Amino acid sequence: MTVLHRFFVSLGLLFFVFGLPACSPETPLPNVTLDQARAEHEAGKVLMIDIREPQEHATGVAQGVVLLPMSQVAQRVAEIPKQTDQPVLLICNTQNRSRAVTQALHEQGFTNIRYVNGGMSEWAKRGWPMVKPQDLVGPPKS
Repeated sequence: MTVLHRFFVSLGLLFFVFGLPACSPETPLPNVTLDQARAEHEAGKVLMIDIREPQEHATGVAQGVVLLPMSQVAQRVAEIPKQTDQPVLLICNTQNRSRAVTQALHEQGFTNIRYVNGGMSEWAKRGWPMVKPQDLVGPPKS
């Protein structure tokens, strides 16, 4: 199954499970720039969740992220903090999937979720630090 096909299957599953309407272009969603995401993540101010799929994670991830593939979000939604005092950033490869999942979670009452503009493809282009998932160790210390 291709990544794009998996994306649409996962997105459809999210909308089916959560019973969500399609994303509305009039509804602005909270998001952050890639620079802001990196600064907040490295300062330990947010929990960053990488929603790319495992084969994408294998190319490298930001140190300290939580790996939660989009295809598993509906089944593992309880693992995502819902408390407003725990900010959460969702990151994917660009921002398309993380925006869609942010929309779905906001519809479920998650008000602490923002998506990252640019995503891991831009992170890698900038030469920012990345680790292999097996080398991943906890969130960065503040």
